[in-house]
Amino acid sequence: MLDVALEAGVSPETLRKIETGRVATPSFQSIAAIGRVLGLSLDDVWAEINPPQAALLAR
Repeated sequence: MLDVALEAGVSPETLRKIETGRVATPSFQSIAAIGRVLGLSLDDVWAEINPPQAALLAR
């Protein structure tokens, strides 16, 4: 986690807070930077937090 935070340019504490939900609305820049480090596109991140309606109905 420390490596991801440092490479993304966010503090480890900020990343920890984002992971645990203690930051309700992380900045776009932070999410984009973390996604880049993890090899995720913003489309991937968006799809994960906003699944298509069909997927919601199947749950």
